[in-house]
Amino acid sequence: MARAEEVVVEVAGREVRVTSPQKVFFTARPDTKLDLVRYYQAVEQPFMDEARGRPALMQRFPDGAAGKSFFQKRVPAGAPPWLQTTMVTTPNGTTSNALVLADMAHVVWAVNLGCLGFHVWPTHWDDMDHADELRIDLDPSPGVSFEMIREAAHVTRGFLAELGITCFPKTTGNRGVHVYVRLERRWDPYDVRFAAVALARELERRRGDLVTAAWWKEERGARVFIDFNQNAPHKTVFGAWSVRARPMASVSAPLFWDELDHLVPDDLTIVTVPERLARQGDPWAEMHDHPQSLEPLLELYEQDRAAGLPDAPWPPVYPKMPDEAPRVNPSRAKRPE
Repeated sequence: MARAEEVVVEVAGREVRVTSPQKVFFTARPDTKLDLVRYYQAVEQPFMDEARGRPALMQRFPDGAAGKSFFQKRVPAGAPPWLQTTMVTTPNGTTSNALVLADMAHVVWAVNLGCLGFHVWPTHWDDMDHADELRIDLDPSPGVSFEMIREAAHVTRGFLAELGITCFPKTTGNRGVHVYVRLERRWDPYDVRFAAVALARELERRRGDLVTAAWWKEERGARVFIDFNQNAPHKTVFGAWSVRARPMASVSAPLFWDELDHLVPDDLTIVTVPERLARQGDPWAEMHDHPQSLEPLLELYEQDRAAGLPDAPWPPVYPKMPDEAPRVNPSRAKRPE
C-alpha cells in the first residue's frame, strides 16, 4: 500500500511509485510532479514512437524547474531490477550505464527522480553504431528573431526537398527549431555529422544573409547558426515531446509545416500539447514509416572536400580529428608574417 505522500501509477504493465506527487514543479503555473507524469501518459504514443529504445541522459531537477539541476549519466544504485539500461560513451570518452527509454514505465520512473525532459541519443541501444536521425539545430544567436528561425527552417526544408529528402520540424521548447530527418540505419554518427556540415555550408552559400555555418561565435553575427555538431558521435539532443525547465512548462513539440508561420512556441505547454495532439494527431506520424537516404548530402560533403574545404571544427570535449580546421578563435589565430 502506498504511503499518503506517494501514489502508485500503473503504466506499461508495471506499478511505478511517484513520491511527493503534489510538489509544484513550475513557477508560472501550478502543475505538479503528478501532472507531469499525466502529461507523458497523454502523449505516450508519439513520444514512444520517437524515443523507444533510445538511451537517454537524465537531467534532474529535484526542486522543480526553478531549482538547481544536474546531469546524471549513470542510472543510480537502487534502480528497480526491471529497468533497462545500456552502456554508452559520452563525448569525452567515458562510459556509463544509461537509462533506455524502453516503455512509459521507464519514463515515469525518471520523472519521479525529477527529470522534466529527456536528452536522447540518435541511436538505439541495440545498434549504437548507426544513427537513424539527422538533427538540424537552428540555433538563435544573439540578435536573431523567431521570424528568422522560421525562415531558416523553410529554407532548410526547400533545400532538402531538392535532394529528395523529407524533413519534419519541432520547437526546441525555447527559442529555436529543430528539423529532423529519419534515416535508414546505414550510416554511423560521423557520416551523419559530415552530412550536417555539408548542409550548413550549402545553406550559408545560398542564404548567407540569414544563416551561418560559422562555429566561432565571433563570426556569426545576427544570423541563424546551423549547429552541425549536434550530430557529433555520442551527442544527445533534447527530445521530441519533452518538457523544458521553463516557468510555463514549455514542450519541445513536433509541428506540421503549415503551423510554423503562425505558431507561438511558448503556447506549447504540458496543458495545450495533449489537447492539440488529440485534436489534430501526431505531426511526425509519417516520419517513422519513411526512412531517408543520406547519400545526397554525403556527396555534397565529398565535393566540398575535393574543393579543399577541411572538416569543420569539433567541440572542445572531442579529441582533435583528422583534417579538422584549426580549433581556435579566428581572432586569436596566428597571422602569417
